[in-house]
Amino acid sequence: QVQLVESGGGLVQPGGSLRLSCLASGSIFSINNMYWYRQAPGKERELVASITTGSSTYYADSVKGRFTISRDNAKNTVYLEMSSLKPEDTAAYYCYGSVTERAAFRTRDYWGQGTQVTVSS
Repeated sequence: QVQLVESGGGLVQPGGSLRLSCLASGSIFSINNMYWYRQAPGKERELVASITTGSSTYYADSVKGRFTISRDNAKNTVYLEMSSLKPEDTAAYYCYGSVTERAAFRTRDYWGQGTQVTVSS
């Protein structure tokens, strides 16, 4: 059974840094295009960053220059490095993406359960 397992969330002060990890667990052939979303209370879920299999990246204007998305294919892991954090970055952060399983050799999309990031003094 394939799952996206997130870690790294927590409480951080404004101006601080945090690194989120998203590990694809199970019998994995590959991770493909991957995305980080976030959702704050009362707001729609929004795309924060994405990374393709070729490592091309995209960032929302609100995080450009502060966040960096990266991938380690050998570890089946995607990262989101967050710096200069602001209170408005407070949200539940979700990993989403395409994973190809070894056994059935099928490709499906998955959501992680989310990890909470709270930026507060």
